[in-house]
Amino acid sequence: MKQFEYINAKSIQEAAEILSVLKNEARIIAGGTDLLIELRRPNAKTPQTVVDITSVKELKGISESNGSIILKPLATHTEIHKSDLVKKFAGFLGEAASVIGAPQIRNRGTVGGNVMNAATCADTVPALIALGAKVTLHSVTATRTMPIVDFFIKPYKTKANADDILTEIKIPKLPSGAKSAFIKLGRRNALSISRLSVAAVLVQDKSGIITEARIVPGAALPTWMRVTEAERMLIGEKPTEKLFEAAGKKVSEVMISFTGRRWSTEYKEPVIGVLVRRALEKCIILLNEVRKNEC
Repeated sequence: MKQFEYINAKSIQEAAEILSVLKNEARIIAGGTDLLIELRRPNAKTPQTVVDITSVKELKGISESNGSIILKPLATHTEIHKSDLVKKFAGFLGEAASVIGAPQIRNRGTVGGNVMNAATCADTVPALIALGAKVTLHSVTATRTMPIVDFFIKPYKTKANADDILTEIKIPKLPSGAKSAFIKLGRRNALSISRLSVAAVLVQDKSGIITEARIVPGAALPTWMRVTEAERMLIGEKPTEKLFEAAGKKVSEVMISFTGRRWSTEYKEPVIGVLVRRALEKCIILLNEVRKNEC
């Protein structure tokens, strides 16, 4: 690893002022679980300065405000998984956080890093998009907020400028009665990078009709998005295995329409369909458990 200047910023403003001067010559470090690995690579571009924001108190915590969950970017994956707010109002986000890396990685890695790194395998992003989250970016000259689904340009590239700091992720609570699920497939059962994943949300009325559906595949498309073609197939219908299989097939078709057929398509095409079906089935199981407890 080549040498660089290290600055431990004590406030958002201090970090923003440093970035406003150095721009692309500076990198922010929070958990460091992505950046430090990157800097150790033989051909890595070493920044002039690394700005440590872990001492900035305003960037820490998980709270509730006006019907939304406020995730600060330094919230670790462990904190998200253990948060009562997340468990109650955004359960699958906690599930996604719980399967990232090992306990040591989850204790250090942050949701802000997961979002800003923008790797296609990022586990929290499909859930955040399904939740309709918004991100807030701050620089010396401006503060701007946008839907997280519009934040990503392509793998490892976002709409954040070189002098921007992610300061907040705002998450609307799921509707009353909604159930969610996150399923991840890797090359092994633990310490695994996602090859494919699915975040799903379902809402049913009292008669069992699906009134709302959200499906976001991970590591399947050039950038994350809800697959509205599959969602529309579910709304107004009662859940069946055949219906969920059809929704999974539709997600496969949408994936291929973006990526074309590659060497990996033979594997991914059927597998993403199965993951979608399983995620939707898990939502229904959770909904049925709630109904039993209410009886």
